[in-house]
Amino acid sequence: MKKKIEYSIVVPVMNEDENVEILYRRISAVMQGMGKTYEIVMVDDGSTDGTFAVLSSLHQKDPRLKVVKFRRNFGQSAAMAAGFEQASGNIIISMDGDLQNDPGDIPNMVEKLLEGYDIVAGWRKNRKDKMLIRKVPSKIANRMIRFFTGVQLHDTGCSLKVYRARFINKMRLYGEMHRFIPALARIEGARITEMVVGHHSRQFGESKYNLTRTFRVVMDLTTLNLFIKYLTRPIHFFGMIGVLFNTAGIFAFGVCGYLALTGAEDIAGVNIMAALAFLLFTAGFQFILYGLIATMVIRTGDKQNGQLMEYFQG
Repeated sequence: MKKKIEYSIVVPVMNEDENVEILYRRISAVMQGMGKTYEIVMVDDGSTDGTFAVLSSLHQKDPRLKVVKFRRNFGQSAAMAAGFEQASGNIIISMDGDLQNDPGDIPNMVEKLLEGYDIVAGWRKNRKDKMLIRKVPSKIANRMIRFFTGVQLHDTGCSLKVYRARFINKMRLYGEMHRFIPALARIEGARITEMVVGHHSRQFGESKYNLTRTFRVVMDLTTLNLFIKYLTRPIHFFGMIGVLFNTAGIFAFGVCGYLALTGAEDIAGVNIMAALAFLLFTAGFQFILYGLIATMVIRTGDKQNGQLMEYFQG
């Protein structure tokens, strides 16, 4: 009978042919030292160097290494999502493939998780990166993420994290959403903590980070903020937009009435304002209707979940 895998280590890589074998051996040594069943899932995110060839060779020697290859580069979130989908362990560990994360931190992070947490995030307190293009944007982004999501982590961009699999198996990741997994899991009631981990300077290859990535993070953070705020009360979001449209409609109707009462000669202008008022009122009521429908859908889902919970508890 095949033994249940306890740990899955997910590593997205891109153009890391000088790093992947070293990382594989370091992870393997750590996991073997823990004496638990494990697998390593490395996702080649469209590498154009010899990364996939190195991974394929390692896989031939060790079936515990799973290799997923993208035909082109889709980004770290997509690669991580693919790795999560292939992972079968009860506990999933994610990390970068550039040797800057230290696999030696995994046992302590797992031990912390087993104290009763659902996610343990790494905190690169002493980062070995260039100040201008990495540290400063990272600090700004971390402050914004803490403010908008309410998840008090010092280093949301650290890929070294340990999760209970049930909190990430159903997550859909896109853009730069991989760094927001704790915030998404918090909605489901996950218990989250962090611990200081090691961080090393990059020895081989080139960094994939650039300042445009910061812009993508901000855009995804805006989306996530709306999602967190209005997930359980969409009527507040759609209703607010509806009220704005209706207010504009009242203003347009008032202008139309004023023009009509003062005997304005521009009949075309009166007709345009009347049509605009009608369109604004219609749009406003439609948004309110969308909010009511979304609220009904969510309430129905909550009732069904409650019935299932009661059934399984019984």
